[in-house]
Amino acid sequence: MTEKTEMWSMDDLIALTDEVQSEELEYKGKSVTIQWCELVESEEPKMVMPDDSESEEQKNAYYTDLANKKILKMIEKANEKNPEGASIDSEVWSKLPTSLKYRLSAKVMGTESESVSF
Repeated sequence: MTEKTEMWSMDDLIALTDEVQSEELEYKGKSVTIQWCELVESEEPKMVMPDDSESEEQKNAYYTDLANKKILKMIEKANEKNPEGASIDSEVWSKLPTSLKYRLSAKVMGTESESVSF
């Protein structure tokens, strides 16, 4: 017999856009704290599809930049709602090691694999 998964209510899903979420992650033997909020569509970075004539490298760079902008918007939204919990902002983000940024991005986007450790 399989367990039935609990269902989200629409009110709970909508509330996620106002809730500051935070996590403490381990990175190279020390902890890093990050906070973020989910975005509504109007808060999402605006996307213009890359031209088909652009190289794959250019397209990948565009999508990487767009993903970075989205993560930063999520972090900055949480920082506005909870300034005391802010540890990362756009200035700090731009200076973080790439491997840490990938790890933090995966956590914020909900794609972090439990088997990955840095």
